[in-house]
Amino acid sequence: MQEIAKNWKDYECIDAGDGYKLERWNNVILSRPESHADWSKNPKVKEWKETQAHYLINKGEWQMNQTLPETWNIQYKDLTFKVSPTSFKHTGLFPEQAANWDWMRKLIEHEDREIRILNLFAYTGGATMACSKAGASEVVHVDASKGMITWAKENQQLCGLEDHKIRYIVEDVLKFVEREKRRGRTYHGILMDPPSFGRGPNGELWRFEKQIIDLIDACKEILDDKPLFFLVNAYTLGFSEDLLYKDLKFAFNKAKVVTGDIGLPITNQDKVLPCGIFGRVSFK
Repeated sequence: MQEIAKNWKDYECIDAGDGYKLERWNNVILSRPESHADWSKNPKVKEWKETQAHYLINKGEWQMNQTLPETWNIQYKDLTFKVSPTSFKHTGLFPEQAANWDWMRKLIEHEDREIRILNLFAYTGGATMACSKAGASEVVHVDASKGMITWAKENQQLCGLEDHKIRYIVEDVLKFVEREKRRGRTYHGILMDPPSFGRGPNGELWRFEKQIIDLIDACKEILDDKPLFFLVNAYTLGFSEDLLYKDLKFAFNKAKVVTGDIGLPITNQDKVLPCGIFGRVSFK
């Protein structure tokens, strides 16, 4: 299965190739490294020469071709997010995840009960805001970075969700999940967007391939008796869609498990830019 985030208006992947992608973020054009873009650029795309900022992979920094605002906003449907080029080539948002936001929102919006959501490795909160906007009664947002939590709180304000119940937790995700189990707290929906490698706020080591099964098993213990969904995103090279399917089916053998690729349409190529894999578990 392939999911394509094709409903953007403020974001566009204009072209990709030769190890880079050319993007429009609202009215700002950026070019960034992209390991999946192992084909040739479209030579007719003039925007390659009109980028306002270009990330130099050999120097690990942005080359500013024009004066840019430090931050600006981008909108997806009824959600608004802050965008800012960071030193690690990111912008504070993964636009391909809009396909997952839409999937979760549809499930939440069809419920007439209180829905509690847990977002792990939650970054700047794209999924957090999507679930809260859809009507979740509570979203718990867990990330190891205080800076990302601060950014997520700004996104909450931009989305007009100041009065919605969103709890922000700076902690190692596995420790948090285990503590929630001891407390007897449960969630109707759990999602995670783990990196290949990372560290918790106190130096806790995270390695996707070694710990993902432990985390899935721990999360299973805090799912509500009437769960709604479970979602895993993965970017780790060598970890296949088939392997993710087997892990999720083993954990949730009676539920519906769907795995696939997630990507972005490329305006000037007859291609989709691959952006990782996903695994969705639904219980209805």
